[in-house]
Amino acid sequence: MAGAATFLMAQFLDWVAARPRRAAEARAAWASTCPLNCAWEDALAEGLVALTPGGGVVLTAAGRARRRAAMSGSSHDALIRDQFTRQATVFNSAAPIASEEALRMIVAAAAPGPDDRVLDVACGGGLVAGAFAPHVRHATGLDATPAMLDQARRAAAEKRLANTSWDEGEVTALPYPDASFTIVVTRFSFHHFLDPLAALREMVRVCAPGGRIVVADTCPAEDPDKAAAFNRLEKLRDPSHARALPLSEMKRLFAAAGLPEPQVRFYELRDEVKNLLARSFPNPGDEARIVAMFRQSAGDDSLGIPVRIDGETIRYAYPVAILASARPAIVS
Repeated sequence: MAGAATFLMAQFLDWVAARPRRAAEARAAWASTCPLNCAWEDALAEGLVALTPGGGVVLTAAGRARRRAAMSGSSHDALIRDQFTRQATVFNSAAPIASEEALRMIVAAAAPGPDDRVLDVACGGGLVAGAFAPHVRHATGLDATPAMLDQARRAAAEKRLANTSWDEGEVTALPYPDASFTIVVTRFSFHHFLDPLAALREMVRVCAPGGRIVVADTCPAEDPDKAAAFNRLEKLRDPSHARALPLSEMKRLFAAAGLPEPQVRFYELRDEVKNLLARSFPNPGDEARIVAMFRQSAGDDSLGIPVRIDGETIRYAYPVAILASARPAIVS
């Protein structure tokens, strides 16, 4: 299986894992989500999912392995580079993304000092690294998309930030020695990672003992149905989206990476849906489905986020969690 079929199968397996359900409901729901794809039949035939005695559907061991591998490597990386190459020219100028108040909250969570060395993982257009730069010795931004790094370099030059540098690289194999930085931060990246724990462990590896780890990301509802609906929406809007994690799962990631319980702060990305779509690149035909999901949620809260309709204007607020923890001297 290759190309689009591989991606659709990975979506299907991720979808089943995120929301276990009865088989009949699952088949009907998947058909409404992706009517032209036969992933349901293929997954059953290949033994990737199984029907339980109670009539449910679950991933098998083979399905869990396929889920981990199906979008790994070049296929998912290509989706990310494609999406963010397109977004490079508009990302930094989006008001909710460039919000100085939100950037100040992230900087404050790390409590930087003049001797700190900062790494911004999956830095995009460099807004977070740029916000740290006036407060630290040096800020490095790393991203896998060259177009985003070009944008970051231009932004740093415009702001005359002389203590920044920009590297191309992968989050699961950071090109730095152990303990190279005293603050390691990332924003709006974890929902793109197929293996967020591997990325967090790499962040811990390159952070010096006593240094700070900060992760900021969209934070869907704890209700599994609402979280699954939010992730379906985001996958439609941005095909490189993997899965946004509820706060409880993010906290478990920190524990699994050997970090103490993180301090948590919250803010919201507030905007109009038309502006969100103007800086997004969904597949053809999906824009109408995205709008319909927002409209439905205004009435039934199916997405688990604030949505309000004012005439023809749809307003939304994406919850964002900022988690910050100190790296212990010994990581278990």
